[in-house]
Amino acid sequence: MDETPKYPSSALFTASIVLFMVGFVLGSILHPKPPWAIPVGSQSTLTSPDGADLTPLFKAWTILDENFVSATTSATTTPKQKVWGAIGGLADSFGDPYTTFFPPQEKTLFDTEVQGDFEGVGMEIGVKDGALVVISPLKDTPAYRAGIKSGDILLKIDGKDTTTMSVDTAVNMIRGKGGTTVTLDLLRGAGKPFEVKVTREVINLPTVDTSLRSDGVYVIHVYTFNSLAPGLFRNALRDFANSGSRKLIIDLRGNPGGYLDAAVDMASWFLPIGETIVTEDYGSKQAPDVQRSRGYDVFDGNVKIAILIDGGSASASEIFAGALHDYHKATLVGEKSFGKGSVQQVFDITPDTSLKVTVARWLTPNGISISHEGITPDIPVTISDQDAKAGNDPQLERAAQFLITGK
Repeated sequence: MDETPKYPSSALFTASIVLFMVGFVLGSILHPKPPWAIPVGSQSTLTSPDGADLTPLFKAWTILDENFVSATTSATTTPKQKVWGAIGGLADSFGDPYTTFFPPQEKTLFDTEVQGDFEGVGMEIGVKDGALVVISPLKDTPAYRAGIKSGDILLKIDGKDTTTMSVDTAVNMIRGKGGTTVTLDLLRGAGKPFEVKVTREVINLPTVDTSLRSDGVYVIHVYTFNSLAPGLFRNALRDFANSGSRKLIIDLRGNPGGYLDAAVDMASWFLPIGETIVTEDYGSKQAPDVQRSRGYDVFDGNVKIAILIDGGSASASEIFAGALHDYHKATLVGEKSFGKGSVQQVFDITPDTSLKVTVARWLTPNGISISHEGITPDIPVTISDQDAKAGNDPQLERAAQFLITGK
């Protein structure tokens, strides 16, 4: 649940890596010692399709096979596990926290989460400045009730240090059967590390709710961009239109994202047909893919819109907010967004393993990289600990003030 994925209908992958890995996997599985084993001191050279010298990798495999002695008699590493480890190391070498190899058990957990049927504590995590951080605790989940906040740094999970841990490994450790407990060591701001014990449960994600304030400002809170969000958002906009209000707040605080298509569909209610909502930049790999408005565009200039964002607004939230902001359809209020602006695609390596790869980055209509910059609010407003304890919401109040007074 930490990125906006794209799932191919078939197992597509670059030919160069496939050819290398197929030979690597089959050879390793069928032979206790790899058929390409290279004697130490051999001058033979094997290269990958992109020209890398693979001799050190094969030599290391041979040395380990011939010399490794386990400290415990029960410890064994199967040929398959060696292959999975090699592929995992290859993925890690790219230095991207969202590019990850899933061995069989991890693939099963990931597939279950993608389908939306999972148990855990209900928080999205990501990487920022090299550390695992909480993007957002989802409303009315165990993490939310335990007081975990956006921006908390995740130091340990059940006593295990997270310094070199990938996002997906951390997610798999935090998830678990309902009723069981996970212990998280967290760091908040300049404070001291603290420990939180959270009991897991089945997570039912909220999507959209609405309210009409006494000052005439209508509020639509979008919690996630899941498959239900476009339809629920359409209904919320209909209710807004019928309310007689012409002042709208769209609250995306703590919204960690979801599906790209949902963000495109929802932004289309405010933009003419064909306008760029987001560009998927594939670098030199292929031409950019531009996602454009479907042109629902039902609101005229008499409607004033403010969008609330904070450090828990990520991924699809940033796409939506960035598009409406760049076309001057909405004013952004709150705090800088998380900055999760990349696209992942999942490729099958074998029937029971897969590789999740970052294949593109997102650019707003003005060409701003969401990953590098995040989205900066027009009107910056923070919420202090005192405000939070007192139940005050200065960000919401400032957005309402702007819509009413224009200042």
